[in-house]
Amino acid sequence: MSRFEYPVRLTRAKEGGFVVTCRDLPEVITQGENREDALAQAIDALDEAFAARMKAGDGFPLPSAARRGEVLAAPPAESVAKAALYVAMREANVSKVEMAKRLGVDEKEVRRLLDPHHPSKLPRIAQAIELLGKRLVIELS
Repeated sequence: MSRFEYPVRLTRAKEGGFVVTCRDLPEVITQGENREDALAQAIDALDEAFAARMKAGDGFPLPSAARRGEVLAAPPAESVAKAALYVAMREANVSKVEMAKRLGVDEKEVRRLLDPHHPSKLPRIAQAIELLGKRLVIELS
């Protein structure tokens, strides 16, 4: 089971607001004017970090347990679903071309399913994940 919820630390900035960092994803550094804004910025930064990792062909580290002073944050659900498909394909050593064959579609549709900036339907992502022998599970926490 893969989770895509990472601990982030909100540190008060001298000039006001909060600086956000994530020890598991060091590329996630952002800030917000208040706690709520900082968390919203953290979610956006995680979304962009996911996109960059997927584009570069990099993996995702396992999320650490939150430490005192940290809160858990995750990108939007659609990005998490796309990341789950990406991880499942990497684990199964299935290329985009092979995934397209399994889905009976052109390879460009698989590229779109993996593109965090392209809107995709959740049932289609779930179908692709199921073809890899896994299930997409959504959890309310």
